[in-house]
Amino acid sequence: MKSLQTMLTALYTDFTDLSCPVTHYRRISKYPYLVWAEDREAYSFSGNNHKQEQAITGYIDYFTRTEFDPVVDQVQEILNKQNVAWSLDAVDYEDSTNLIHYRWLWETR
Repeated sequence: MKSLQTMLTALYTDFTDLSCPVTHYRRISKYPYLVWAEDREAYSFSGNNHKQEQAITGYIDYFTRTEFDPVVDQVQEILNKQNVAWSLDAVDYEDSTNLIHYRWLWETR
């Protein structure tokens, strides 16, 4: 079984190659930026009184003012490279901030 830290560090390391600030858990006020976090265990498998496998889910939020921002494709390429299951959950324009907000849900094990 991969450790939780190994799963998360691999994802974070690739995100730091993006051309925008990347944070884990906390939002910032410099745009564009990406914030991501794990949020729960999706499922697990135990045997011999030990956890044998664990799947973790989380989210990625990307905020930009650039229409057709290439970082969006880069995020999806990173998720594919890491063999992470993912879905583009929402794309919204936020009137109050004039930002385009992309949100992905992901699951890894």
